[in-house]
Amino acid sequence: MTKYLINNKANRNAFSCIFATLIAMSFTLAQSAESTFALADKCPPSFALDNNNQCQLRNLYQLYDSLQDRGLGGLKTALPKHRDGFSPQQIDLGRLLFFDPVLSADKNLSCANCHNPTLGFSDGMDRSVGARGQVSQRSSPTLWNSAFLSVFLWDARAHSLEEQAIGPLFSDKEMANTPEQLLSNLNQVAAYPKLFEQAFPASKDALTIDNTVTALSAFQSSLISLNSAYDRYAHGDAKALSSHELEGLNVFRSFVARCSQCHTPPLFTNQQVAVIGTPEPAGLPRDVGAAETFNAKRLTGGFKVPTLRNIARTAPYMHSGRFATLREAAEFYTKGRGHAVPEGEELLLHWHISDPKLTDTELDRLVDFMGALSDESFMPKTPNQVPSGLLNTSTSLAAALEK
Repeated sequence: MTKYLINNKANRNAFSCIFATLIAMSFTLAQSAESTFALADKCPPSFALDNNNQCQLRNLYQLYDSLQDRGLGGLKTALPKHRDGFSPQQIDLGRLLFFDPVLSADKNLSCANCHNPTLGFSDGMDRSVGARGQVSQRSSPTLWNSAFLSVFLWDARAHSLEEQAIGPLFSDKEMANTPEQLLSNLNQVAAYPKLFEQAFPASKDALTIDNTVTALSAFQSSLISLNSAYDRYAHGDAKALSSHELEGLNVFRSFVARCSQCHTPPLFTNQQVAVIGTPEPAGLPRDVGAAETFNAKRLTGGFKVPTLRNIARTAPYMHSGRFATLREAAEFYTKGRGHAVPEGEELLLHWHISDPKLTDTELDRLVDFMGALSDESFMPKTPNQVPSGLLNTSTSLAAALEK
């Protein structure tokens, strides 16, 4: 629970001190940095290597036909189309890049700072912190099961893994780099030109922005979480869910609660934009969200429905981390349609937002069920060192926050 305390001002200041210390440390090259790195020649778990050196995803959901098995919260329903076909070397290069602060302008932030594996590939904060300690408008969404997504980011402005990956690199509020500086930084690390040649042997010039983004996308596509207690139950293990979790599943897919109509199994998101009327942090104006993406006023305050996979690991919740716990987030939906919308403000709320009047027990069971969506059995290995030799502040930060 320690990580959730960053929401208030005092603890955010404490976090800033920790973060500043780690940033200072990150400028020091590791004295014992390895001089050589070799990329993996085997696929991550859940992938099979084909004759073209491409990793192909394999899971039990591929046995199901969505057209035949579709139903409200149905169990044996196929997943959406997915991205795969990257080589083991491209995935492994993406893993090293993901944890390497050399990608940021000041060489103090890695992708893992905002998408920390130990925090559900989020960062445990209400709003993420980027370059020069800038606090963003929104929280960091999880990266689990990104291979199945066709829409990315809270405001749905990205439509591919590559588009999602390149944005933070050159955003002034995130990693604040430029294409020229990024290539210069990577070329100054002795290992990277050779690693890029291993991962992209057909490229005349392997170390490019496009290949950097491809590698990051390859790694992100490998983050598969499909072996939770719920999944085992869906595939036929009647004892996989506890009695409380099973009660929660029944509430979840009931027409009264309607959770499954937006958080549709088995991905637990329908990838659509919804306006639900959650309050903004105190003192901050309304985040217009997807209204800017689509130039549509009716989507003011609209955000992409997030996946509930590993949701118990990614507190706080909503686009700006407004709720510290799953119980608070679930309770929001039963307090009445538009109850948190300030007087005088008009939002076109999603029609599923109603007044279900769930009991305290039903809310508790919903939380129990959402906990049954946790699965980190295919967690990728965090490298002990990265090619640049820079300190990986993401793991140090997570450890500091838990003390």
